[in-house]
Amino acid sequence: MSEFYQHAVTVFLGFFAVMNPVANTAVFLGLVGDRSRAERTKTAVKALVVAFCVVAAFAAIGKGLFELFGLTLPALKIAGGVLVFMIGYHMLHGKSSGMHRQGGEAEGAEAAGDVAVSPLALPILAGPGTLATAMNFASGGGLANIAVTIAAFGVLCLVTLAAFLFGERLTKLLGESGLQVVTQLMGLIMAVIGAQMLIEGVAAAASAA
Repeated sequence: MSEFYQHAVTVFLGFFAVMNPVANTAVFLGLVGDRSRAERTKTAVKALVVAFCVVAAFAAIGKGLFELFGLTLPALKIAGGVLVFMIGYHMLHGKSSGMHRQGGEAEGAEAAGDVAVSPLALPILAGPGTLATAMNFASGGGLANIAVTIAAFGVLCLVTLAAFLFGERLTKLLGESGLQVVTQLMGLIMAVIGAQMLIEGVAAAASAA
């Protein structure tokens, strides 16, 4: 039983290192810090629910799904890297991409949904690293490993949700100008993360060729 708990802690820490809740809270504020409390809460909940469902699905059937369609993790890293880099580029220059732009109440609601699913849930929360971690932990020991992997990521999602909701206090402290600085700083970080994903994906694809 002690080995079981040790494995569970290892899985949780592995996810925690890949999906850093502290860094992602800053990214979350950069994306939706100018919105109302209700919109931020809705976006946070939706993003984490989507991320949990995606990671749980990958933990259960990801390896078989990739093999079925002939997909590879390097390809996932390359695609995710390009997307994250482009979003970070727009944030770095103080601009909003199409998925972040708001124009009227109805369009604002649609944009909030878009931000929750992409880029927040995919590929920031459930990015290539997170999906690869889920597949690695889940593929070693049958249903028990799959259950532990899904449960550990579920706990991490709750921790991240608390961090996102607590981050509202920081938005009040920073103000509009402070949020602009955070947005540009997170844009730089996201661009670098995207470039790193792209480099790792190309390197992995080249070594496998």
